[in-house]
Formats: sequence, C-alpha cells, structure tokens
Amino acid sequence: MPPSAYFVGSAVFHYLGPSFAVLLFARVEPLGVAWLRIVSAAVIFAVWRRPWRFLRNRLLLTWGLVLAVMNCCFYLAIDRLPLGTVAAIEFLPVIVLAALGARTPRNIAALVLAVPGVYLLTDVQLAGEPLGVAFAFANAVLFALYIVLAHRVSRQPHMSGIDGLAASMLIAAVIATPLAGWAAVPAFDDPVALAAGIGVGLTSSVIPYICDQLAMKQLARSTYALMVSLLPATATVIGIIVLAQIPSWVEVLGVALVVAGVAVHRDPAEAEPEPEPDASALAAQSG
Repeated sequence: MPPSAYFVGSAVFHYLGPSFAVLLFARVEPLGVAWLRIVSAAVIFAVWRRPWRFLRNRLLLTWGLVLAVMNCCFYLAIDRLPLGTVAAIEFLPVIVLAALGARTPRNIAALVLAVPGVYLLTDVQLAGEPLGVAFAFANAVLFALYIVLAHRVSRQPHMSGIDGLAASMLIAAVIATPLAGWAAVPAFDDPVALAAGIGVGLTSSVIPYICDQLAMKQLARSTYALMVSLLPATATVIGIIVLAQIPSWVEVLGVALVVAGVAVHRDPAEAEPEPEPDASALAAQSG
C-alpha cells in the first residue's frame, strides 16, 4: 500500500479515540484516562508481538519515556483548554520539523499555505488557564519528539518498526504507572470504563501508531510532519459525516489551505536532480 493510505488510516483512527475518551472523562480523571490508554495498548502489543528482546534498546527507552509523558500532558491540557487550542499549539513544532526539510521554493510555499490553514481550522486562542497552556506546550514539544523518534525506529535495520513500537509501549506503561496509575483506580470496578479504556488504547495508540510506522518507513520525516497538518481537515470531514457538524466558511478555507500545502509539498529526496550520464561511459557504449 502507498504511505498515504497508511497515513489516512492513522488520521481517521486518531479522531475515533476521543469519542471513547469523552465517556471516560465522566468517570475517570484525565491522568487515569492516559494510563488506561497506554497500558491497554501495551498489553495488546505484548500479546501480539512479544517484544521482550528489544526492551534494553536506548532509542526505544527514550521513545517509551516520550510516549508516557506526552499522553499525560495531552489529557491534562485538554482537561483545562479547548481541544482546538491544544491542537493548534501541538502543530507549531510539527510545522518546524517540516520546515527543516523545506530546502526548495516549492516546499517553502507549501509551509506558507499549511500554517495559516492550521491556524484557521483550530481557531487559536491562547487565552486560558496558564497551567493548561504549559501542559499544551509540553505536549507539543513531546509530539515533535515522537515524530523524530518514531521515524528513526521505522528505519532500524535490526528490527521492524512495529516491534520497536510494541517495546516502547511496554516501557511507556512502566513509566506511566507511578505518574498516573493512581488516577485509574476508580475504573477497576467499572466495566464500562475499562471497556472504554481498551477502546481508547486500541483506536488512539495501537492502530494509528502502527499506521504511522508503516507510513514513516516510506516517507521522509519532513514529508510526514507536513502531512500531519491534514489532521484538522480529517477531523472536519469526520464531523460532517458522523456528527453532521457543517463547517463555517472559515473552516472550509482552512481545509483548502492545508490540502493545498500538502499537494504543493515535495519530498526532498524526489527534488534532487538525477545525475547526468558520464560522457566516457556513453562513448564506450556507442563504441
């Protein structure tokens, strides 16, 4: 399958997870939701991949730490700020990652289109609780690190990206337990909360993260970082189809700008000119 297909799968399931999280927020604290998400995903990966031999890998230890803290910061942020504000802050370092690979006028134009598109879609409003803003910025930095580390894991020659992801989720579960496990205690005697927690882990961490690995294996990091800007557009489409939420003209303009930015962007590897044939080699062939 082309990498764009895997990315679409990641984008769609990325927004199915919050539908389960809404149910959980009424029953479990935000940190408890984060713990249920991480641990349920870790259990699924452990049963499926059995990645025990990779647990001492330093790259995976770092990625597991990032996954644990990032998820905790994300849920603490959306508990205090509108989801649109948190998403807007989250995209700031992602666009910077894309800019690191923008070495042609075409790619710079893509960023010029994508950045205002993300701004219009997420309706940036930084006014809010200072602690929530701090958690949102911490989540944004960690999300950028997630992309960097996940891309490196996807290119490891001695293991598959999915096995690396499985080991990292196990590490994340260990790290998250002292940070957030206590907040999930009320869910232990609530079958609905536990089922929703498994749903959050499956739709928010298992399926989209697997799709990320399959896409990153074939895409440059800067290309993937810019494609992430499509997530607000994906959310708008899901809102229309599932929730009958008709977007305003401002949101439609934002979707158009983001899609245009992704369409204009070109992978730096593809932008390199092909080497000219060697003259002596051509002469030899013609002789």
